Amino acid sequence: MYWPALYFVDVHGQIRHHHFGEGEYELSEIVIQQLLAEAGVQGISRDPVSVQPTGFEVAADWDDLKSPETYLGYDRTQNFASPGGLEPGNRRDYVIPRLRLNQWALSGDWTAHKEFVKLGKAHGRIAYRFHARDLNLIMGPPVRGTSVRFRVLVDGEPPGAARGNDVDAAGCGTVTEPRMYQLIRQPRPIADRQFEIEFLDPGARAYDFTFG
Repeated sequence: MYWPALYFVDVHGQIRHHHFGEGEYELSEIVIQQLLAEAGVQGISRDPVSVQPTGFEVAADWDDLKSPETYLGYDRTQNFASPGGLEPGNRRDYVIPRLRLNQWALSGDWTAHKEFVKLGKAHGRIAYRFHARDLNLIMGPPVRGTSVRFRVLVDGEPPGAARGNDVDAAGCGTVTEPRMYQLIRQPRPIADRQFEIEFLDPGARAYDFTFG
């Protein structure tokens, strides 16, 4: 139910600590050191490990984070704004209306499955009005070994300096495997933005928006 979810298990198989979501990295390290020491491991340093995070590893910008994780499958989605709502299991055309903060919508030929939405024809889009430094989308191609090209826009323009690790300055990228894709990392000031992703090939699967 949580992503990420950390569980700390001792040498006897007992869960001694857990943490849901990002953050508390220093506490997590202290717990690991304690459990290793209890297990008899020698030479455990009590100093925190020095980490220089990049990409997905950079901690969320909590002060500017105003958008929640959003699932796109019909089982757990919320704030879907396309007229007519999300129709479970039915392939149909959707349109994107004017969005309020944290609403999302589809455009084009889509089928809503329990855990994801799947594009039937090329040039379908997903839009989300968000407020966060980072916007990530968990996506996958239709089957293993295939790929889907896409293009990202922010407020109707290529992202430029606001591009994430998985797109270029023009907003172009390719879905090659099921994973989280970092699409936007906007510089300050952080403001409400309209994100759109257009898939240039059919078959894309989109599961979950996360923000940081």
